[in-house]
Amino acid sequence: MQSHQSPIQGVWVPLVTPFSGGAVDGGALRRLVRHYAAAGVDGLVVCGSTGEAAALDDAEQLAVLDAVLTEAGALPVIMGLAGNHQGHVLQRLAAFGTRPLAGILAPAPYYVRPGQEGAAAYFRCLADASRFPLVLYDIPYRTGATLDTSTLLALAAHPNIAAIKDCGGALDKTIALIADGNMNVLAGEDLQSLTVLCLGGAGMIAAAAHIRPELFVAMHRAVRAQQLDQARKLFHALVPVIQLTFAEPNPGPVKAQLGRQGLLSAELRQPMPRASEVLAARLDAAVTGLNRLYPGQ
Repeated sequence: MQSHQSPIQGVWVPLVTPFSGGAVDGGALRRLVRHYAAAGVDGLVVCGSTGEAAALDDAEQLAVLDAVLTEAGALPVIMGLAGNHQGHVLQRLAAFGTRPLAGILAPAPYYVRPGQEGAAAYFRCLADASRFPLVLYDIPYRTGATLDTSTLLALAAHPNIAAIKDCGGALDKTIALIADGNMNVLAGEDLQSLTVLCLGGAGMIAAAAHIRPELFVAMHRAVRAQQLDQARKLFHALVPVIQLTFAEPNPGPVKAQLGRQGLLSAELRQPMPRASEVLAARLDAAVTGLNRLYPGQ
C-alpha cells in the first residue's frame, strides 16, 4: 500500500455544509462532525465542492472551519481553497494558517485555463506559502484545466505537496502517480475508490461516505489487510448508494438522505437544487437495502 510520509490517507469525508433559513446551521454541523468521528473516518474536508464552498463568503467559510475544528478534537481537518484570483487566494490561505489544519485542498484556478506552466506555478506558489501540506485537487470537469501526468509528477516532488484528490478521469495518470510514490493518491471519484485502493492508493475523499461511513472505513481496512473478497463484497453493496448519490447534482442527494436520517435540514443554496423527490425516495430505498445487508444504524 502507498504510504508517502503524510497522515493524509484513509477515508476522508468532504463535509456538507448544513443550512437553516438561509444561514449556516452550526448545531447540525457540529452534530455531523461527532457522527463521522464516531464512525471511525480518518479525517474531514471542509469547504470542498460538496460543502458548497462557492456559495459561502469568506467569513462564512472561516466560521464553518472553526465550528468543525472546535468539535473535531484530534480528528484531522483539511480546508478547501478554490479560486482564480491568486492574491485573494493567498489572503485566504494566510487566514487559514492561524488554524490547526492537517492540510489544504486546492484545485487548479478555474475558468482561466492557465495551461500546464501556469497551473504548476500556481500550485507551487500555494505550497510555498502554506503552513500546511497541500493536497492537489485534479478535477478538470469543474475547473476547465486538465493537468498532465508530467505536470503532476513534477509537482509531487515539492516538499510541501503531500497528496492528490484524483478526479482526473485517466487510469494511466492514476497508476503513474501511485507508482511514483512522491505523494499519496486518494480516490476522488467514489466509484473508483476500490480500484485506487487495490492499485496501491492511500485512501479516498468520498462524498458518498456521508452515508454509512463505517462501511467505507471497513472497505479500506479490508484492502489494507489483504482481505479482498470482503472489500469487494462491501464495495458492491455500496455501489447502488454511490450511483444514486451522484445521479443529480452533488450534494443534493446526500443532503436529502442525511435529512431523512435527522442529521440536518436538506436545504441548499441557490443555484444548487434540492434532490428530486423521486431520486430521494430511490436513494432511501437503496440505503434501506444496504442496511438490511449490513445492519448497524
